[in-house]
Amino acid sequence: MFQLLNSVDGTLSLSNKLTFYAFPTKTSEFLHPKSSPYLVNKTAKRWRFRGVRLSLRGGSEAADHVKSSNKFKANCCDEGEMEPFPHVQTLRKFPKEELVGKVVMVRFDSTNLLREEEQDQSSQSVSSAVFTIKYLHEAGAKIILVSDWRKKTNSQLHDAETVADMISSVIQHRVVTIKCDYSAVLLKMEVLKKADIFLLENLSECKEEVANNSKFAELLSLGVDIFVNDSFSQSHKILASTVGIARFCSACIAGFHFEESLCQLKKVARTNKRPYVAIIGGGNLYDKAAALHFLVSRCDGVVFVGMMSFQIMHALGLSVPSYLVEPGAYKAALDIIQIAHDRNIPILHPMDFWCMNEHLPEKMGIFPSHNILDGWLPVDLGPRSLNELNSLLVKCKKILWIGPVKFKFSGQCADGASKLAQALNELRQRNCDITVVGNMACQAMVMESKCVLVNDMIENASVLWEFFKGRKLPGVMALDRAYPFGIDWKSAYCNPAQPLVVDIGSGSGLFLLGMARRRKDLNFLGLEINSKVLHCNKCYNNISFHSFELSRRVGSCFDTGMDLLRSR
Repeated sequence: MFQLLNSVDGTLSLSNKLTFYAFPTKTSEFLHPKSSPYLVNKTAKRWRFRGVRLSLRGGSEAADHVKSSNKFKANCCDEGEMEPFPHVQTLRKFPKEELVGKVVMVRFDSTNLLREEEQDQSSQSVSSAVFTIKYLHEAGAKIILVSDWRKKTNSQLHDAETVADMISSVIQHRVVTIKCDYSAVLLKMEVLKKADIFLLENLSECKEEVANNSKFAELLSLGVDIFVNDSFSQSHKILASTVGIARFCSACIAGFHFEESLCQLKKVARTNKRPYVAIIGGGNLYDKAAALHFLVSRCDGVVFVGMMSFQIMHALGLSVPSYLVEPGAYKAALDIIQIAHDRNIPILHPMDFWCMNEHLPEKMGIFPSHNILDGWLPVDLGPRSLNELNSLLVKCKKILWIGPVKFKFSGQCADGASKLAQALNELRQRNCDITVVGNMACQAMVMESKCVLVNDMIENASVLWEFFKGRKLPGVMALDRAYPFGIDWKSAYCNPAQPLVVDIGSGSGLFLLGMARRRKDLNFLGLEINSKVLHCNKCYNNISFHSFELSRRVGSCFDTGMDLLRSR
């Protein structure tokens, strides 16, 4: 099925029924990287190279690319180099008593609450989004819902009143529509007295939303005390309703659906289970090059099953029809191959494809990946590819599937996606950690199994691609920070009931220690962002003293200090 870079002196190891292709050196000798301890059988037999030989042009360019390996090592993220997400304030941990009587604006995800399919209304992603609204309502808050929606999400979405009725049926509470314009500001405050849950007009009709217009964001926030972001699918964008509004609200926190999605994203980045293999579909390799560098640097193997597989084959010098070659992707593909070689991990691509006759669309045929005849168009993975992909995945403990198994001329639902979903469902039952990303991939999983957990799926692949590129997600960064873990004040202080003195910017803590020695009737808390000068002392001569290190960011000293005091 899939062809992998791992060769020895002109011969290739056939391991676990996989066919391997060579990655030549400048002297035309085959490189011998160390075998992957997870994916390659140490007792594999050696077979003569009988695959398609690399073309002279492609092979020599790939070999010359070895010279610049240090450059790509520098650009590649190691496991310890990934900057973790900031600890954000969540609705789950926000004091419920502070919600009473407050006006809370909820930025919800229309693709969750406003879907046309009935079966989606009971999914866990919808449940968590609904729970955010119900939780706020039960806490005694006035709720203003805001989002953008289009008819492609649901053909019945004609106007705000229709959307309000639909949300009312989902959350089982009355939803009233209100407009957002300068002349309606005072009216909005009066309307809030007549109901508990409101819906603003469609933001997709507001140009100021996409432009993150400051005045528009301020207008949205008028009369709002707390902002709750529950639209994780928009967190990679800079919008007035997710980023701009955060400047004008006293508190900006993550809703239950946002929090769950953030946990899913963190789960994908972890390499706690090995072997960890990424199955990558879709196209646009050039645009996703930085993200692919990240995956190749963390996974134990990468399998290309979409249009990007042709770019990898092209970089290896294999014969690829010109209409399947992505402009500008050649060098980016070489970079990815080089990183994989430096880490001694396999990069795999399909061995065969189902192809459609260009002139007789109903006529289908199976062709090897390196020999697609003129007049035939690839539409799906071939049977040999699928069978041997299954053989590879059986060994894995963690699998990421991101992007559709779809080619330029494929139909909406390829058979390859269906069979891959079946295989992953079986592996999940064997305690394999599966994460599926992307609309079409998630749809295939849902169609093949009714017990798919929301923790296994992230429908918006754009958020994940941006994260893999090393970019900070604006929607996440706009939220308030929270302390990274809970504090047991009883263990920190001998008598937590004593008055607390807080020193913001406590340095080494020696000043506080001296104060604590003189005033045993007080508790002291030091907050410091500079870990180099941070000095922790605990219970000297029965003196209660404890200091905490804060994450480095502008304003974190004050904000996190308030969170600490609130938790006390």
